[in-house]
Amino acid sequence: MAEMPTPATATERVGRPRAAEPDATRRNILAIATEEFAAKGYSGARIDEIAARTDTSKRMIYYYFADKEGLFVAVLEEAYRRIRTIEAALDLDHLPPREALRRLVGFTFDYQNANPDFIRLVMVENIHDGAHLARSRAIQDVNVEAIDAIRALYRRGVAAGVFRAGLEPVDIHMSISALCFFNVSNRATFSRIFAHDMTSRDALARRRAVVIDTIEHFLAA
Repeated sequence: MAEMPTPATATERVGRPRAAEPDATRRNILAIATEEFAAKGYSGARIDEIAARTDTSKRMIYYYFADKEGLFVAVLEEAYRRIRTIEAALDLDHLPPREALRRLVGFTFDYQNANPDFIRLVMVENIHDGAHLARSRAIQDVNVEAIDAIRALYRRGVAAGVFRAGLEPVDIHMSISALCFFNVSNRATFSRIFAHDMTSRDALARRRAVVIDTIEHFLAA
């Protein structure tokens, strides 16, 4: 059940510093909420605790996002938007297909390892069967660009004779995501079970190379 807004206290009305302008306020709320949802899950995160860590008030959180679910949807949208924006700047169209593929896979691996909160948010949403993403009006538009970029890259590779025909762009995207995702999502359990270091610079470099080579071989003609 979503948390319901409560009347603002005097402290919330006048005693807490406010961000200078609406965009900064919204960014501040999303940054703190991302940390709280990633650390505690949707059910464990609390609007009161998020508000206490921000530069604004609980009342303003409800003003911007309506309720807890609306805030979580916005956090998910922003998390996906951020990775897609950086992907779009990789300039893959100007690279030979195999080099472009290796750059894309390497970026995905590096980004996910550098942003474990993104992985945790995705895991949280999967626990909830994607119910919050179903409420989003923007999420498909944000992510369709990733499939379009892979489609264009794959077609160039097939035309050049370096990629085999018959693959679906969404399957390529899924394979890249799965291999990169695992290194973060299962790091704690896998490291414990197999006494295998997955966080050192050398371990990450080795695994990064394996993931890139695996995807390249998967597509190779």
